[in-house]
Amino acid sequence: MIVSRRQAVGGIAASLAVTACARGQDSGLPAPGAALAPNWTAGPALPIRVQEIYPAALNGVLYVAGGLSPDEGEGRIGISDRVFALDTGAQSWRERARLPLPIYHPNLVGLEREVYAIGGFTAANGGAWSMSSAVRVYEPDRDRWSRGPDMPAPYAETVCAAINDRIHVVTGRRPAGSANSEWSHHADTNAHIVLDAGAGNWTTAAPAPTARNSAAGAVLDGRLHVIGGRTVNGGNTPAHEVYDPAEDRWETAAPLPEPQAGPRGAGGLAAAALNGRVYAFGGEWFDSTGGGVYTQVWAYDPQADAWNQASAMPAPRHGLGAVTLDGGIWTIGGAARAGGNETSAAVEIFRP
Repeated sequence: MIVSRRQAVGGIAASLAVTACARGQDSGLPAPGAALAPNWTAGPALPIRVQEIYPAALNGVLYVAGGLSPDEGEGRIGISDRVFALDTGAQSWRERARLPLPIYHPNLVGLEREVYAIGGFTAANGGAWSMSSAVRVYEPDRDRWSRGPDMPAPYAETVCAAINDRIHVVTGRRPAGSANSEWSHHADTNAHIVLDAGAGNWTTAAPAPTARNSAAGAVLDGRLHVIGGRTVNGGNTPAHEVYDPAEDRWETAAPLPEPQAGPRGAGGLAAAALNGRVYAFGGEWFDSTGGGVYTQVWAYDPQADAWNQASAMPAPRHGLGAVTLDGGIWTIGGAARAGGNETSAAVEIFRP
């Protein structure tokens, strides 16, 4: 029986903690450059195990901020405020200035000379699912964070992308009413808001056709692909919709294919574009036995409006990030089991 994430999420919330107390990380991860499978090599492992992250690249540097980690906090899994950067060609990550507070699901976007951390969840308001409207801005040259223009409302588990010097925030979840501290306080949204960082203001754009959270996004040829995800009261969705900013219009594209195991569609997956294709990685599903993690790597051809299986992940994960850099797609962190279990520090690079 397939169950919703609402039914499965209680154990995660009960174990969240926010005080920093580093513990051990993955052991036995391959050395950087090691061959893992055809088209896959190992990258430098993260300094901590972490999931529910949205990494970004800026000027050839990868950034990871916040997330959920068993190496932070006092419980089974804690909320991280740590920030790491990896230079192209480096063998290890550098620790940078910490976030102003521990956050998970902050959506990172690189724009101009700054990295934006948008929304996410904190442990405010007496609960572990307090959704944030804050935008925090990291300046690499000064290694410091400052406050950017807040979103019009709190959002999390969104898709964020930079297109034409604007940051688009699409879908996700937002508070259903005045309460904002627990999972049950939130509802799915199809909202689409746009930040003009230079002017410091937000505007609205055409809403997405499908309200959902935990989807993945990738920009290909100036168009934003929003892929998969799930709903608060239902299960995963294979929906795939494409936004054209020139016309402020959405189109429906081919949905994710039927997987080898689990329901069609994926929540907590990652996506990135490379060489004229959009690639989707991993994700999770929940059922009465606990659920699972998808193994497939799907490739979308926009000319044919069709997906095919391009590969399988050496270490399938959900809650991971995928970033295109240096001729490959870097899959970063995540967890090998559905929910808050088997969080990973793995970095694996896919070069199709």
